[in-house]
Amino acid sequence: MIKNILIVEDEYNVATFIKKGLEEVGYNACIAYDGETCIELLLQKEIDLILLDVILPGMNGYEIASKIKGLGFITIPIIFLSALGSTDNIVKGLDTGADDYLTKPFKFKELLARIRAVARRKNIKVPDGSLLKIADLELNNDTKIVKRDHTEIKLTSTEFRLLEYLLKNKNKVLSRVDILEHVWDISFNMGTNVVDVYVNYLRNKIDKKFTPKLIQTVVGMGYILKDPEDEN
Repeated sequence: MIKNILIVEDEYNVATFIKKGLEEVGYNACIAYDGETCIELLLQKEIDLILLDVILPGMNGYEIASKIKGLGFITIPIIFLSALGSTDNIVKGLDTGADDYLTKPFKFKELLARIRAVARRKNIKVPDGSLLKIADLELNNDTKIVKRDHTEIKLTSTEFRLLEYLLKNKNKVLSRVDILEHVWDISFNMGTNVVDVYVNYLRNKIDKKFTPKLIQTVVGMGYILKDPEDEN
């Protein structure tokens, strides 16, 4: 199964954007900003697919791909992501043993489609996006089951929608108006405290008996479902 993806990209904003998008649909992602770090992570972690830029400090992407294959990682799929979109560049990338070549700029949906296509060709499963996670909290949209630390938690339909919205926007501060619009379909705040009430209900179920606390209040701004790993 393609679950753990290594992003080899030296532009911080691009790398973090791709990482965030992949994690939102159920992948685990890590970043290497150069070839040396890429090789180190390959030797340390279980990697299922590599997204590889061409223009990098030190070794370029073609050299990295060749070295990866030379080290024996021949079954790990590689997709090049590069602004170099000429036919010669694409052919050179594929000749290194890469499985696909996507030119920048690209739409994120296309990247996900390319990953799925590589998985189909290699008969590998990919996450279907139905499982949303943060820390030890999981929400399964297919089964409608929520678990924290492997313990199933019963939620009402409104609590479930609220948690789903928080998970889809994890690490992002959401105003009460944002939450009203997306969970209750109310387009403006009519003086109701329903958001605060339901956030409290949710806290009692998913945070009260567990550590760390995931739902945080940002005074004067709203709420955030905060990944504790991002605080390190």
